[in-house]
Amino acid sequence: MTFKTTLGRPRNAAALVLVLGAAPMAAQAEMTRYELDPQHTVVAFMVDHVGYAKVLGQFTEVSGHFMYDAETQELGEVRVSVPIASVETFIDARDQHIMSEDFLWADEQPEMVFTAEGGEPETDTTGTVTGTLGLRGAEAPLTLDVTLNKVAEYPFGHGKETVGISARGSVLRSDFGSTYALGGGIVGDQVDIIIEAEALAAE
Repeated sequence: MTFKTTLGRPRNAAALVLVLGAAPMAAQAEMTRYELDPQHTVVAFMVDHVGYAKVLGQFTEVSGHFMYDAETQELGEVRVSVPIASVETFIDARDQHIMSEDFLWADEQPEMVFTAEGGEPETDTTGTVTGTLGLRGAEAPLTLDVTLNKVAEYPFGHGKETVGISARGSVLRSDFGSTYALGGGIVGDQVDIIIEAEALAAE
C-alpha cells in the first residue's frame, strides 16, 4: 500500500495507519522506527453502568512501535501493548475487579495487544484502521476511526519528527468471553475506546 504526501509531509488519511495500522514493507531498508511517546499517549475507555452513566477509565501505561518510510509511505511491524494492571478508574476496589476474571482477566493475559493489517482513507486527515485486539486469551477485530492531527518536527525538547493522532472505536466485551453482569444491563457490553497519541521517530 502506497501513500501520498503534501508539502513534503505525510498528510494523506492513509498515513493514519502510522501508529495503529500496517501495510506491506516494500522498502524495509529505508524504514524508520517510530515509538509511542508514553508521556503523551492516552488509552481510555467508557462503559455503561446500569443505564445511569458511563464509567470512564484509562490505562496509565502503553508502549508500541511501527516502521515507516517517509519517502515511499510504506508501513509495517506495528504493535501496541497495554498492561492490564495499569488500569485506573480512581476507585481501587473497582480497579481490582476490572483486573479480575469477570472483566479483563489480567492473570490470563497481563497485556492487551493491538495489531493492525491496514487502513482505509476517507479524507486528507481521516480514515479507518482495522486490526485485531488480543485480550483475556482471545482475539477479536477492532476498527478505529482515526484523525491525523499533525506530522512535524517537535518545536522544543527532543526535536524529533512527531506524529499526532486521535482515534475512537468500540468492542463488545462478550466477544472476549466477559459476560459478567450483562444480564439486566448492569454493566454494558459495548466498551468505547478513546486514544490520543504522539509517536516519535527513533534514533
